[in-house]
Amino acid sequence: MSLTVLLLALSAACCLGFGFVLQQDAARRAPLGDFLSLRLLLDLVRVPRWLAGIGCMVAGMVLGALALSYGEVSLVEPLLATNLLFAMALSRWRTGCRLGRQGWAGLWLLAGGVACFLVAGQPHGGRAEVGPLRHWLVIGVVVGLAVLLTAHAKRSRMGSGPALLALAAGLLYGLQDALTRVSGQRFGEGGWPALLGSWQVYGVLVLGLAGLVLVQSAFETGTLRMSLPALTAAQPLAGVACGVGFLGDRLQTGPWALAGEAAGLVAIVAGIVLLSRHPAMPSGVAQVREKVLVHS
Repeated sequence: MSLTVLLLALSAACCLGFGFVLQQDAARRAPLGDFLSLRLLLDLVRVPRWLAGIGCMVAGMVLGALALSYGEVSLVEPLLATNLLFAMALSRWRTGCRLGRQGWAGLWLLAGGVACFLVAGQPHGGRAEVGPLRHWLVIGVVVGLAVLLTAHAKRSRMGSGPALLALAAGLLYGLQDALTRVSGQRFGEGGWPALLGSWQVYGVLVLGLAGLVLVQSAFETGTLRMSLPALTAAQPLAGVACGVGFLGDRLQTGPWALAGEAAGLVAIVAGIVLLSRHPAMPSGVAQVREKVLVHS
């Protein structure tokens, strides 16, 4: 792994983490009638804090795209999962809470899990792309799961809805990262004509908009503790699946390597869960909103 990829991916994670905290703080005050609607974005665009959060998120996506231009999706995605550490740092600064045992345990599990997965898996490039059948099968599974999660979330808006929406958004963002890498390859091979002539770049835009609506709806109806961990966990898993599934990324497949990769992914998810339950994470006003929704 090159130092360039490491710095770009961690810088992207920092911007994403800060951006998610700012966005959620603004989105939780948005009208509940805008749930899963583009009107939600039109309302939020008037809020300076949300615009600052979007600015951070866009910067993170640009840095992430640059990291993907130098490294495989299976390498970059686990590093992007550390965005929760930066979100935790900003939340801790705002609340004044100390990390304590739970915070330090979550931090080491997340960071150690990323390191374990990268060392054991040693992600590297293989074939540029696989056949179209496998390509579309992976994309169809990811998008299909996101649609099913969103449909179920609509029926459980104030219960498990925020977590389900965040999971769906994470799946779409992982797929978006994979298509971003393909778009970068197209641009490198043929410049702007090749990029604008490929469907992947338009897929990146559609997935980005759909993911944004899902994330803001999750932030609107639930606390950061409910939504951000699911988003953070789903994105690298989907990204790695897409990288191996249709981008030709390779991971070590020996028994010890597979065990290390599995242990790393489990540690990443466990660290995310611990950090999400830390007192420094904003709890928002979900319970008050649930009462308003019930009585309306």
